[in-house]
Amino acid sequence: MKAILMLIILGLMNSLVKTDNVTTRFKPPTGYKQSAATAGSFGAWLQAVPLKPNGSQCLTYQGKVARTEAYTAGIVDLSVGKYDLQQCADAVMRLRGEYLYSQKRYNEISFNFTSGFRCDFVHYANGYRYSNDHWILKAKKDYGYDNFVRYMTLVFSYAGTLSLQKELKTVSNPSTLKTGDVFIKGGSPGHCFIVMNVVEDAAHHKKFLLAQSYMPAQSIQLLQYQENPWFSLDEPAYILYGELVSPEYLKRFE
Repeated sequence: MKAILMLIILGLMNSLVKTDNVTTRFKPPTGYKQSAATAGSFGAWLQAVPLKPNGSQCLTYQGKVARTEAYTAGIVDLSVGKYDLQQCADAVMRLRGEYLYSQKRYNEISFNFTSGFRCDFVHYANGYRYSNDHWILKAKKDYGYDNFVRYMTLVFSYAGTLSLQKELKTVSNPSTLKTGDVFIKGGSPGHCFIVMNVVEDAAHHKKFLLAQSYMPAQSIQLLQYQENPWFSLDEPAYILYGELVSPEYLKRFE
């Protein structure tokens, strides 16, 4: 009887635990305040994305500690997958896809392959499968989450920084930087970061949190340098590919 009672109490305690996210985990630096994101926007969704417990390590798809672990400030609570696929651009596309899927905006879930082929979720969910830049009907209709993850795995196999960079809109005025923006340089391999949160001071100077995946495929990690997770366009970013944290590489989803 006592054992059953303890299980009930533990269950109630777990249900009361609030999910940690970037706004609860990382407090703004002195003099800065949270920059509000429009309700229902990609930015607001990113601010609310659950994080794994504080202190969680950055792991590769093989379960090994990632070589980027020294830069880990936090880990986004999303699966890495079983294959070496969810790397830099893939992490950004995963977050964007998850956001649109959570809002049931299935018609908007679409990413271009490096070849130029438009890979949309609606085709995949309706049973079509990719073959040499064509769709072939092979499966049953399935809009479930597991099938969405399989669709994203397909995207990861054929898309990358080169294709994603072409899909994003250039941010001509860096002072408008907001949560959800992307620093990206297409190439082989190229690299990118996504802005997970933005804070601002009275003079409208902004600091922001960055997330990435890397090679081999790893957890989507919030970044830091010397235990400081806040980055700025006014200061060098002393992280791998930190030179990309610059206005010339700043882009945005339409």
